Amino acid sequence: MSPTPATPAAIPEQAANEVGKKPASVRTVLFALMIAMLLAMLDNMIVGTAMPTIVSELGGMSHLSWVVTSYTLATAASTPIWGKLGDMYGRKGVFLTSIVIFLIGSGLSGMAQDMGQLIGFRAVQGLGAGGLMVGVMAIIGDLVPPRERGKYQGMMAGVMAVAMIGGPLVGGAITDHMGWRWSFYINLPLGAIALIAITAVLHLPKKRSQARVDYAGAALLTVGITSLVLMTTWGGTEYAWASAQIIGLGVLALLAIAAFVFVERKVSEPVLPLHIFHDRNFSLITVVGFLVGFAMFGAMTFLPLYQQAVQGASATNSGLLLLPLLGSMMAVSLVAGRYTTQTGKYKVLVVGGAALMTAGMGLLSLMDTDTTRFASGAYMAVLGAGMGCLMQTSMLIAQNSVETKDIGVGSSSSTLFRTVGGSVGVAVFGALFTNKVQDVMQERAGGSGAAMAGAQLDPKSLAKLPPMVKDAYLHAVSSGTHLVFVWGAAISVLGFIAAWFLQETPLRGGPTEPAKSTERGDAPSGLTAGAESV
Repeated sequence: MSPTPATPAAIPEQAANEVGKKPASVRTVLFALMIAMLLAMLDNMIVGTAMPTIVSELGGMSHLSWVVTSYTLATAASTPIWGKLGDMYGRKGVFLTSIVIFLIGSGLSGMAQDMGQLIGFRAVQGLGAGGLMVGVMAIIGDLVPPRERGKYQGMMAGVMAVAMIGGPLVGGAITDHMGWRWSFYINLPLGAIALIAITAVLHLPKKRSQARVDYAGAALLTVGITSLVLMTTWGGTEYAWASAQIIGLGVLALLAIAAFVFVERKVSEPVLPLHIFHDRNFSLITVVGFLVGFAMFGAMTFLPLYQQAVQGASATNSGLLLLPLLGSMMAVSLVAGRYTTQTGKYKVLVVGGAALMTAGMGLLSLMDTDTTRFASGAYMAVLGAGMGCLMQTSMLIAQNSVETKDIGVGSSSSTLFRTVGGSVGVAVFGALFTNKVQDVMQERAGGSGAAMAGAQLDPKSLAKLPPMVKDAYLHAVSSGTHLVFVWGAAISVLGFIAAWFLQETPLRGGPTEPAKSTERGDAPSGLTAGAESV
């Protein structure tokens, strides 16, 4: 039942008091949100470990990449749509819907009988996953003013670390002892806990928008994103970059995006309002997010491969190998959050984070066949420090740069560009890595080396190779990794340059905010005046 109606002017004050006087309540809500966030981040880590077993049972090795691609495409395409729906109809109901869809996709994926079914069900799962991260970020934007958000930043960094370290270990244990289907079923109890907790403790305004959903814009954006991701995923692997298929996808992406921009200028409730890009900080942090995603996700993909192939580490412990990076990221994120809360400043974190990322990438490019695990761990710690400065701060700036009513699309846009940047980065770096490995194998081992250039060999398999071929393979992987990190450093430099142009605008929720909030008509807590409480 709705509480006694309050006047529109009183609701922002009530919301501010709700957040300001009950930090324990906010922590309870955030704990429930972190479970949902863990669902989204843990899934790919667990499923990645189970993929060899899945392929051996279901077959369809040629379609293996589509198990990942279908999930990624559905996630990227649905992300801005979930954000806009939350702005229009209220975040709680939309967020719970995304969790339910994710769980349905998880259950169906676990029951898949062939590779075609698994690919389709993974797309359903990805559709729900698109709303999980955006929902978490947007709801936090509603509950906690930007100035105070640093207090809780460590929780998000901790969840990310748990997912990236524990995911491969949990995935391996589940696959070995319970079967690969439980790598999907494990989401069901976690999701049930999230659903119950969020339903019970999360109270947000209930919105009733009379506007029509921008179906044309959503369809064009989906076509544009899908074409771009497929172009970068297939280019240089399935098809040559100059092939008609890749060129056609590029043209389709450009046409769809151009038509999308045209439509968004005409409709009353665009799925991605173009006016949010008029804010200088929002546009710049979007560019920084894209470049960070490009460099970070692309380069991190090859760290475990280097450590397994060149340094002889086991695949089972691949999550632990990233501990220096993730530990550094979490520690710096905590410090950065406290700094932002106490000072209200953030530009130094973005500039410093981009500089540390560039330095970390540069140091990782120095790794060769003789680099020790201690040295590579130290290099990763530098990269992790840069990530710790940037990961949550970039989202905070994006949300602070838009009006409260646009927090959903602001969050989804930031997430979308980082996701697309990561997808493009993985594809481009993958092509660079593969070509370099082939060249070095051909140069050092001749025809026999060229035939093995596409193989990923574990330490046991490497030990059985002839010494010349083994040496060639180690140098090939090392050279390929070097090239990836050199390009990663170059891309990070562009992010560093963009960060310098950010303007230090006050964060909402600071000491001088009430006057500014009243002037803009924004509720300090992100709650819309006059909305009916759930």
